[in-house]
Amino acid sequence: MRLGTYAENTWCPGCGNFGILTAIKNAINDLVLEGIPKEKFVIASGIGCHAKIVDYVNVNSFYSIHGRVPPTLTGMKLANKDLITIGFAGDGDIYDEGISHLIHAAKRNTDITMIIHDNSVFALTTGQFTATSPKGFKGKSTPFGSIESPINPMKLMLVSGATFVARGYAGKPEHLKELIKKAVKHRGFSFVEVLQPCVVFNNTYEIYNKKVYDLNAEGHDISNFEAAMKKADEWKQRIPIGTFYETQAQVFEDHY
Repeated sequence: MRLGTYAENTWCPGCGNFGILTAIKNAINDLVLEGIPKEKFVIASGIGCHAKIVDYVNVNSFYSIHGRVPPTLTGMKLANKDLITIGFAGDGDIYDEGISHLIHAAKRNTDITMIIHDNSVFALTTGQFTATSPKGFKGKSTPFGSIESPINPMKLMLVSGATFVARGYAGKPEHLKELIKKAVKHRGFSFVEVLQPCVVFNNTYEIYNKKVYDLNAEGHDISNFEAAMKKADEWKQRIPIGTFYETQAQVFEDHY
């Protein structure tokens, strides 16, 4: 099935977004082959380098405004709960501009999937720090290094009530594809944080290639909330990717 478009791809060569694009195309292709009509898929994005992904995937799509992907998808789902709604956001887009929308979507357990392109930098505006930039990060807005500590998106989503919480890595698109498929099939709010290197302003390939590991291959219990919280703190020596937590709860749209 052809999921590419006529749009010229303008991401920088080597950008981690290419891995996410490959993963989402392959995930949708698999899901269509499994019986979900292509016409049921709708994707939305915010503002930033990540946002161009809606131009490159040949399914129904919608450009949102900065940080507002979750309420955009929620509106779509309330209007037609049969839609498969997938949102894309960058770390600056969703953790700075739209963090309240993300938290409330998780709290409500809205039946949407959010995929976060986290490169820990405002790349489209050429190098300012974001909520996930490491302490000491030097960029255009912090030339002497950021004095702020980063937030932990995984813990934030766990305590906010997300019923599916996972992390992938753009350098492992096949693994990410499977995570996306699980997220889409999950009924409720699905959150997939993606470690996405920016080759120009925050090239983290070497770090991630050394540190990432599949926590599910090591027997992690995805039903154990406390274990998920503990894994969410793991970062210095190793970085876990995979499904951290999954549970079932009443879906927001069922109230309507």
